[in-house]
Amino acid sequence: MEEIIIHTPKGERKIGPGNPVFIIAEMSGNHNQDIQRAYKIIDAAVEAGVDAIKLQTYTPDTLTIDCDNDFFKVKVNDVWKGKTLYELYKEAYTPWEWQAQLKSYGESKGVLVFSTPFDESSVDFLETLNVELYKVASFEMVDLELLKKIGSTKKPVIISRGLGSKEEISLSVKTLKVAGAPQVAVLHCVSSYPAEVDQMNLATIPDIIKNFNVIAGLSDHSLGITAAVTSVALGANIIEKHFTLSRKDGGSDSAFSLEPNEMRELVATVREVEKAIGVPTYLAGAKEKENLVFRRSLFVVEDVKVGEVFTSKNIRCIRPGYGLQPRYLHDVIGKKSTQDISRGTPLNLDMVG
Repeated sequence: MEEIIIHTPKGERKIGPGNPVFIIAEMSGNHNQDIQRAYKIIDAAVEAGVDAIKLQTYTPDTLTIDCDNDFFKVKVNDVWKGKTLYELYKEAYTPWEWQAQLKSYGESKGVLVFSTPFDESSVDFLETLNVELYKVASFEMVDLELLKKIGSTKKPVIISRGLGSKEEISLSVKTLKVAGAPQVAVLHCVSSYPAEVDQMNLATIPDIIKNFNVIAGLSDHSLGITAAVTSVALGANIIEKHFTLSRKDGGSDSAFSLEPNEMRELVATVREVEKAIGVPTYLAGAKEKENLVFRRSLFVVEDVKVGEVFTSKNIRCIRPGYGLQPRYLHDVIGKKSTQDISRGTPLNLDMVG
């Protein structure tokens, strides 16, 4: 499994096992068609400590057609229900004329800004912005022509696998790599808005790593931070969460987005979890060694004269741990003392003849 290496405003950044989790704040349509709000979302994401901010690059016309027959009506999600696809995407899209400005602004604040393209023209547009990597949305992972176009940029790619079967994931990864993508990461994702905790099946994350030998992560549409934090313990190296200033302000994706205080908590908790996971080790750490004294060891528990035989009456395995380790007990029993020893003295090999 190859690391993803990208260049950020703070320097080279590696994504993968052994590196800090790459945390992405997804702006999506939460700007509510107000560029000043978009700038404020970036400011709040920077303050929360995320690594990157992600945009979406499409227009209503690149995703669908303006048609109001029943095929194009949204029938799920209380926020989206009743609208046509065209109406929804017109409300949610990020104007392309903003995107260079938002990228420049975010990167001046120290965070990477990149995007999800939804058709070949949006890839061409994002190439003019010199984005460092690409994201493939769950519903687009089966669009092989789009994947070929993205792969041809020879940039790293992150895929969300919502609704994707093993066969579809395998084909998507292969298509991107054959087209030229140097590395591909796959994010577990539940395409439900919001997703319930019992839908999450986070055990899929280590299975993705095992089956596809890729960097894995989580694109999380659930409420709160529980799923995202748990994913780190299961091997997630990337976390993506939708982000808004306030869910009360509405917007196409606000209902399943984190607010600033929640994003700060997510970032802080993930960094704590990373420290707790650490590396495999069976060695006592510096602080832990302080407590070695509370182990049992061999002590003289009755005064012993030189030449006297050690017995189970005059030596015992007790706390503290200053004497010989307990495993020496049967080697010492029956041996003679080389010196006078007073009660309460830790036993060492020099005392045993």
